[in-house]
Amino acid sequence: MPLLLTFIAILALILLIAWLKIDTFISFLLVSIALGFASGLDVDTVSKAIQKGVGGTLGDLVLIVGFGAMLGKMVADSGAAQRITDALISLFGQKYIQWGMALAGFVIGIPLFYNAGFVIVIPLIFMISATARLPLLYIGIPMLSALSVAHGYLPPHPSPAAIASQLHADLGKTLFYGMIVSLPAIAVAGPIFGKTLKRFQPKPDEDLFDVKPRPASELPGLAISIVTALLPVFLLTAMSGVKRVYPDNKLIGLLAEPYFGMLVSVLFAAYVLGVKRGMSMKKVSKSMEEAFKGVSTILLIIAGAGVFKEIMTASGVSTYIAESLKGMDISPLLLSWAIAAVIRVCVGSATVAGLTTVGILAPLLANAGVPAELLVLAIGSGSLMFSHLNDGGFWLFKEYFNLSIKDTILTWSVMETIVSIMGLLGVLVLNLFV
Repeated sequence: MPLLLTFIAILALILLIAWLKIDTFISFLLVSIALGFASGLDVDTVSKAIQKGVGGTLGDLVLIVGFGAMLGKMVADSGAAQRITDALISLFGQKYIQWGMALAGFVIGIPLFYNAGFVIVIPLIFMISATARLPLLYIGIPMLSALSVAHGYLPPHPSPAAIASQLHADLGKTLFYGMIVSLPAIAVAGPIFGKTLKRFQPKPDEDLFDVKPRPASELPGLAISIVTALLPVFLLTAMSGVKRVYPDNKLIGLLAEPYFGMLVSVLFAAYVLGVKRGMSMKKVSKSMEEAFKGVSTILLIIAGAGVFKEIMTASGVSTYIAESLKGMDISPLLLSWAIAAVIRVCVGSATVAGLTTVGILAPLLANAGVPAELLVLAIGSGSLMFSHLNDGGFWLFKEYFNLSIKDTILTWSVMETIVSIMGLLGVLVLNLFV
């Protein structure tokens, strides 16, 4: 019976989100309440589970995601993202331009959320394609594959950060392992797959984007641009290791906290990319406020997924599923990836797919016998599987590049599938060594 209830709940969630187009947070809430009552919980228990699900899931995640959005907006608005891209393209030259685009997309993708990063890099892709006289998708796919990988694999992006929080994974280790797994995924889905796309000749409508490349004189310096974009990476990975050497040092302990590392990064960016370059503190604060508004919907989705997970825990459904799956001769990494992939294909949202998977498998994964950080990456890569018509990213790509649905599937959807499968393979290989 619990398995049947879970199946019906997931089906209902898919129908509410994908078919009836009801808000994702409300859909999670409605399905969770229905599942709770169907499982025999009383009103008081359901209410407490909802409160615990929202509060327990968000916690310091609000700070991590919020500060991440602020940092990304500062990097984009200041022109630091363009400076990084211009420099890497100049370094790699036309012969290896795809690899330069992939690296630029990855560096920009770490602090920038996907949609924001997409809008920022599209004009750069168009400009470079025209200047180098190379096919648009040949140039664009390497950069966009890197953005997608960062979105699905790496904290402080909302989904991997939330999954890591649910599984009590170390964010620094998750980021470090994620960067290792990211490299082959980007290489195959980006430059290698991109070489096969020269036959596609999209003719995009230039009126769709209004972000114009700035003159070099208006951009911040290269060194400060790179340092600012990658500062969270350094703090999250380096401080995690230093804390083990100096466990009693309060300053190091504070810097090792993910939310504080993100705060330091935001303050650094506000000064070097904002105030120091003549921007008023009022304007910097307004920019940060707008950035936080942009991720409020994502935070609600994460909260809704937390409610779903808590209802499944309170009703015993998660425990029942975990006990049922224990006898299966399948790797927890493969199982996590597969469930996330199925939900992603059905729902379209990578965030919903990742967090729903955690809700279903939480008790099993708690004693899976594999590093929690690798489970985060397995779920994250599964949540990127085969983006198609029910995913906003699919339509964003289709409309900006002015492709037919068929050509979007042959380019974008295949690229996302490669990213997902390569992520799984990378995690399985890494599991042999950690």
